[in-house]
Amino acid sequence: MKQIRVLAGLALVALLVFSAGCAPHGNDFKLVQELTGEKPAGFWLGLWHGIIFPITFIISLFNEKVGVYEVYNVGKLYNFGFVLGLFGSIGGMAKNGAIKKNKDK
Repeated sequence: MKQIRVLAGLALVALLVFSAGCAPHGNDFKLVQELTGEKPAGFWLGLWHGIIFPITFIISLFNEKVGVYEVYNVGKLYNFGFVLGLFGSIGGMAKNGAIKKNKDK
């Protein structure tokens, strides 16, 4: 019984340590604007990146210089645009697939 409690405690500690790596942190790239004068990606660029995500993801598998997400962004607005574009592109593909399946029946 004591071994089970020790194992459960170790498992809990391991879970907490591993989940701490998933915690969000501040956007360090906002300093780039002060240094270079470049503006971070906003809502519209996030929307575009979400829309082209399926193609960009495939390219990123073969080219490590291509990323699917702009890390130098304004934060919540970019994320919102990215998710909207992602839902539009991936959700649109899923909807088209469902329509084609229903037409085959």
